[in-house]
Amino acid sequence: MPAPPKGDRIAKVIARAGVASRREAERLIAIGQVRVNGTTIDSPALNVTPDDRIEVNGTPLSPPEPARLWLYHKPTGLVTTDSDELDRPTIYQSLPEDMPRVMSVGRLDLNSEGLLLLTNDGGIKRQLELPSTGWLRRYRVRVNGRPTEDTFRPLRAGITADGEHFQPMTVSLDRQQGANAWLTIGLREGKNREIRRAMEAIGLSVNRLIRIAYGPFQLGDLKPGAVEEVRRKTMRDQLGLTVEEIDPTATPPARGLRRTSGKANKPAGARRNSGKPAGPLGKTARSQKTASEKPWEIGTGRPSGKGGTDQGKPRGAGKGGTRKAGAGKSGKPGDARGRPQGTPSGKPHRGGGGKGGPRGRS
Repeated sequence: MPAPPKGDRIAKVIARAGVASRREAERLIAIGQVRVNGTTIDSPALNVTPDDRIEVNGTPLSPPEPARLWLYHKPTGLVTTDSDELDRPTIYQSLPEDMPRVMSVGRLDLNSEGLLLLTNDGGIKRQLELPSTGWLRRYRVRVNGRPTEDTFRPLRAGITADGEHFQPMTVSLDRQQGANAWLTIGLREGKNREIRRAMEAIGLSVNRLIRIAYGPFQLGDLKPGAVEEVRRKTMRDQLGLTVEEIDPTATPPARGLRRTSGKANKPAGARRNSGKPAGPLGKTARSQKTASEKPWEIGTGRPSGKGGTDQGKPRGAGKGGTRKAGAGKSGKPGDARGRPQGTPSGKPHRGGGGKGGPRGRS
């Protein structure tokens, strides 16, 4: 039996270097923009090793940087693309100048806000976006109308809108506020404008949509436009990665969080309680604010309720994966599980969860 070829697939190596996603790397290969050892290749079915010389668009491929992940609070009015044909402002134009080249995990549309994950690693982007990984995305949604529990039965059963079928959602009615109602919605697919289209199908109009969690990562009290880096240890724990996958150069894991905004940067390690449940799914002391300051805390203060039974665990996860959702040392509930079964730690990371997918925008 022949030995397997050495090295990794070329598209994976390009994605790992942060030049492009794996899918984009395959496209670049197909159009003749990738050379290996001086020869243009036209198929991604090629394994390469560190000894091979790789060029993308005429530029030598740099050694892979350590994998990094950021939480970003996307404001409304920005599109999640590198460039826009209508010349609208993009999220990348609003990021701090010291940010490296990053890719978004999924998308949020122009009028949606809240948690968006950013990474410099195409492999992590792919892992987080694949529907098969089952990451739960959570949203706080304000709709115009007076829905009842019966209103949401089609959503909980799975609904078809505009000829496209959406998988069952978890929906809870948190509060009726005048002509509007606040809901908490959880989904795992993240198709294009899924929540807005599903709500229209049951006669409700969405006038505000905030993603508050993506798997174990939560929005918490991250300010609009702010960016916060996830600790490498948290990445390993929540994504089930090895030290080598996080950093091929085997540098020591980073400690603390580095939080930045478009105006000023804060030093690393400023948030010492970042590993504990925080935000609307288990608030830290710093996030104890009024509902008027945080629309996702209106009503119950966390995304649970009569319809919110899904706690973020992917389909098929057994009982041995994590401890009770949000349970701290005191055993009190505070957060939802959004991590695939079998990752090393059951502690959710401060940040938020909603939709994603390669083309998913809500």
